[in-house]
Amino acid sequence: MRSHSCYMLAYECFKATDDRKLDTESCVKIVLRNKNLGLDQYRFLLQTMVNSGLGEETYGPRNVLAGREETPTLMEAHEEMDEIMFGTLDNLFSKTGVSPPDIDILVVDVSLFSPSPSLTARIVNRYKMRDNIKSFSLSGMGCSASMVAIDLVQNLFKSYKNAFAVVVSSETIGPHWYCGKENSMMLSNCLFRSGGCSVLLTDKPCLKHKALMKLKHSVRTNIGSNDEAYGCCIQIEDQQGYNGFLLTRNLTKAAAKAFTMNLKVLVPKILPIRELIRFTVISICKTNNKTAKPSLNLKTGIQHFCIHPGGRAVIYGLGKSLGLNEYDMEPARMALHRFGNTSAGGLWYVLGYMEAKKRLKKGDKILMISLGAGFMCNNCVWEVMKDLGNGNVWEHCMDRYPIPRKNMINPFADKYSWINDERLNFVRMDLSNIILS
Repeated sequence: MRSHSCYMLAYECFKATDDRKLDTESCVKIVLRNKNLGLDQYRFLLQTMVNSGLGEETYGPRNVLAGREETPTLMEAHEEMDEIMFGTLDNLFSKTGVSPPDIDILVVDVSLFSPSPSLTARIVNRYKMRDNIKSFSLSGMGCSASMVAIDLVQNLFKSYKNAFAVVVSSETIGPHWYCGKENSMMLSNCLFRSGGCSVLLTDKPCLKHKALMKLKHSVRTNIGSNDEAYGCCIQIEDQQGYNGFLLTRNLTKAAAKAFTMNLKVLVPKILPIRELIRFTVISICKTNNKTAKPSLNLKTGIQHFCIHPGGRAVIYGLGKSLGLNEYDMEPARMALHRFGNTSAGGLWYVLGYMEAKKRLKKGDKILMISLGAGFMCNNCVWEVMKDLGNGNVWEHCMDRYPIPRKNMINPFADKYSWINDERLNFVRMDLSNIILS
């Protein structure tokens, strides 16, 4: 009886058109349309944008750019999803030569938009897929949903053999743009941007030679039974009646707990025995010592770290806990800078950067790390099947990356730092008129 394998044949990330870019000026116009904001909120947004790690070329939803964030429509939500889903799928089928009727399994993960008929039904209808296709729509799982979808496909391959599967990972930003004034809910507007990815997977041994990667391990951790963890990243309505996504101070604590629990299961599967023995021996020897606790060297079993680009603090927090250097964190930092936090699709932009930079060599292992609402930590390990170097979604700007940290100065800092002038505390004025003038 052969083992069940999950091969990645291709992946296609979404790149929006230039008219959807959210540069400094566009962001300022959007902020100033919100008449609920005052000086304190402007200062908070300035600090958040300056420290966000996002650049000048991320993409926003069309309804927000057009000034309709307070009155989103169902049609606009569908149009936002159609552009991402159909755009990436068209390219995926074209590049691989796999026909839509060949697909046996379809999984779509979009957390905040669950229409009826479902998004999977919309794809089946568009591409006239078979009537016996196994389709699944995942919602509410946040930034880690793509890894849930990959794990689901891996398990489905145990029942449906010699199959093709497609995973579509994205998020609707437009209908969920926060128009209130709560700082902890405005964070999502500063970080989340439009994006997504479609991935083609198979368990067919005859296509092993065409595979980019092979899934080696997948571990899912859900600590939603803990009240603090459950509520640290949650969609709510504020006191003024505005819907938004609340990010609390407990988020860091929940992420650390879920990540640690996940690694306890994953690490024994990915590290060589000699490293596990070394760690155990040193731990025993230092049990009664007050010196720093020993740490595992994950680089003895992993060559690349694909960290979810959820924000600068997330990247550096995970990097520090794993003992990573600037080179290791570069793909996540650059993906955040160029495309922003695209939720479930974010990991694939990080992977694309690694491939475009020709980092991925045959036999290398890649650790994908994702965190999401619930609270969940879902990680997986891929093995590279051949040397990779496709420019993919990065080919248009690869010559400009990486950008040194000292050069990643956010334009907000230079142009609007005067908002922090304490003298403004004693002056009543319409700041929107001053900023726009």
